[in-house]
Amino acid sequence: MLIGYTAGVYDLFHVGHLNLLKNAKGMCDKLIVGVTTDDLVTYKGKHAMIPFEDRIEIVRSIKYVDAAVPQYDMDKLTMCKKLGAKILFVGDDWYGTEKWQKYEEEFNKEGIQIVYFPYTKGISSTQITKALNAVRK
Repeated sequence: MLIGYTAGVYDLFHVGHLNLLKNAKGMCDKLIVGVTTDDLVTYKGKHAMIPFEDRIEIVRSIKYVDAAVPQYDMDKLTMCKKLGAKILFVGDDWYGTEKWQKYEEEFNKEGIQIVYFPYTKGISSTQITKALNAVRK
């Protein structure tokens, strides 16, 4: 059984999130999704609009997701090893960066492939938040 893993905040769940999960599920037998806890979101200097408990329930309810787990830290390699995941799915905004080239070497040593998916054009949680803030003023 090929297990895949991806993680994110999944705040203001949108079609871009759905596309990523759908495409990821198409490349593995079991898709496990890490949902960033509120504490980790705050640590990253942001604030989720939707509480963690609601976000993980939304992700858990998506038909492409076999399991949703809390993401307490940014250590995706340890999580993949713990879950037995052989593929990590991430957005292509990280592709080719020095940080992720190093990650690729570390993941390859463990037999884990990193697959980059393109972001859905014209949609992002940041854009949705800005639009909501503008409407609420």
